[in-house]
Amino acid sequence: MTDHKSLDRAERVADEGRRIQSHIDTVDRAKDDESKPSKDKAVQTGQRDYPQKLDETHLAKPGLEKDLETAPMYEAPAYQGSDKLKDMVALISGGDSGIGRAVAVLFAREGAHVAISYLEETEDALATRRAVEAEGGKCLLLPGDVSDPAYCKDAVRQTIDRLGSLDILVNNAAFQEHAGSIIDITDEHFDRTVKTNLYGYFYLARAAVPHMKPGSSIIMTGSVTGFQGSKELLDYSMTKGGIHAFARSLSASLLPKGIRVNAVAPGPVWTPLNPADRPAEEVKKFGSGTPMKRAAQPEEIAPAYVFLAAPACASYITGELLPIIGGYD
Repeated sequence: MTDHKSLDRAERVADEGRRIQSHIDTVDRAKDDESKPSKDKAVQTGQRDYPQKLDETHLAKPGLEKDLETAPMYEAPAYQGSDKLKDMVALISGGDSGIGRAVAVLFAREGAHVAISYLEETEDALATRRAVEAEGGKCLLLPGDVSDPAYCKDAVRQTIDRLGSLDILVNNAAFQEHAGSIIDITDEHFDRTVKTNLYGYFYLARAAVPHMKPGSSIIMTGSVTGFQGSKELLDYSMTKGGIHAFARSLSASLLPKGIRVNAVAPGPVWTPLNPADRPAEEVKKFGSGTPMKRAAQPEEIAPAYVFLAAPACASYITGELLPIIGGYD
């Protein structure tokens, strides 16, 4: 038979449990109320606000940055240079716009001179050159196709002849076009993706390496799709996974020469690449599925390239893949 003391104690413990539960229920309701207004708002963690809603537009390839109403933000006004790349020379493929432009500007702010490779986007390239020169750097424009090995050799030669050396190669040019099924990807489509995204990276690296000294570095632009895949970017995802493997393999090959090789793997970034791929109604929501509820801006990605290029920052870092994807759920 249970005594009264035991029953009283059991009731007190049960009451205590209910009080604890009631407290947490109140806290949870308050959190729900606080989160409702901002549930779908973009998360802002930088020194200026970045847009959540983007242009409802579709660009003809290769896509011009000047044609975007919401201009990609590349200036990074809060970023202060400190001569991390003083007197170094960088060759950046896809340097006319997007991530490439932002990297070129920050490299110049850190004291480097820059050559930029691009396909035919002359107006964008001229804007990048003006931005680089405003930072005090020289900027060499090199239009051409990175999937052509002769062009890659010539781009490296011109960079060295006109800027004096080649210390940093940024393999960044890309081709991307979605497809709903593997059956929809034509031979021409597949060929262009692979040639730009893999052949171009290989050819530029092969042309550059003989001219690079200890302390030089190669940085490749991979993608979150190279880790996670993408059902509508089968060929693109495959090439980005290949870029990740290439970066790691090349890093081991070049380490005895004192040349570091790394890759940055961004999530969605607001550049002409996606408006020149996705339908207009999808472009305006680009990046909203990330934990930050927005796409990155190029100036949020570019400092990673400075970090990996600078001997003062990353002399012990090679063969690494750096994801910048706006958080994890």
